Amino acid sequence: MTFLVTGATSQIGHFLLPMLDGHTLANDPRNGERTPVLALSRRRPGVARGHVCWLQGALPAAPAIESPLRAAVSFGPIDAFAAWLDTAPLGPSPRVVATSSMSAESKRESIVASERAISQRLRDGEQRLIDVCNRRGIAWTILRPTLIYGVGLDRSLTPIARRAMRTRLFAYPDAPGLRQPVHAQDVAQAALRALERDAAVGVTFPLGGGERITAGEMFRRVRASLPVAALPIPLPVAPLKPLSQLHGALRGPVSRLTADLVADNTELRQRLDVHPRPFRPTASAWGLDTP
Repeated sequence: MTFLVTGATSQIGHFLLPMLDGHTLANDPRNGERTPVLALSRRRPGVARGHVCWLQGALPAAPAIESPLRAAVSFGPIDAFAAWLDTAPLGPSPRVVATSSMSAESKRESIVASERAISQRLRDGEQRLIDVCNRRGIAWTILRPTLIYGVGLDRSLTPIARRAMRTRLFAYPDAPGLRQPVHAQDVAQAALRALERDAAVGVTFPLGGGERITAGEMFRRVRASLPVAALPIPLPVAPLKPLSQLHGALRGPVSRLTADLVADNTELRQRLDVHPRPFRPTASAWGLDTP
């Protein structure tokens, strides 16, 4: 039997694959044998090491997998994963863990139609995954992370940090809405624990970082983590609102600056014994080295 990781070159996959290499799942019936891991990515595959082998492709169309799956973890689009899982080769008592996003809820009532569509797609994808798993007898867990950071692969904080490195200017909204960034390694740990614990079966977990801070404080900590000095330029929320009307891409993000985008980690702690770290980033979180 085989263990599959999709979205393996994502920032969560970056941390999960070393955890899985040579790992034996606590509930694996294979008498302690190490389960081979297939890592699937749309991008150029990584280097094979240990028990990890790479495949290149995208779900729901993917390279054929001949060995039955003991477990699968998805860090890519949940709807595509659900469509593929409907006919995937499965071993006995299979388990799956899939990441969705807190955007499934936080963007549900967005003023921007495209963001509402994203929220709906996430919720539809979650439900399709649940339906497929229930029909095929698969034990499932869904993780809904907040803003993920960790190795410079995110599209939210890393671009801001790298722009400040180039310009030596750090403009940021000094907003009061609470944020709860979560490190990718903590999400990877949650995924691994979910595969091993029966208490995780059939549960959708909100998953935030170990600290709730204002959006303004979050950006200040990003600036403090840079290996170079960058002039801080705090921007009050009020002037940003009319500006966002002129730039459509800003409407949604600006409208949420005063909203609290957080997750309740109570079940995460109780069921999985996962305790995400507080937000204390270093330059490596943005893929930056000292110049």
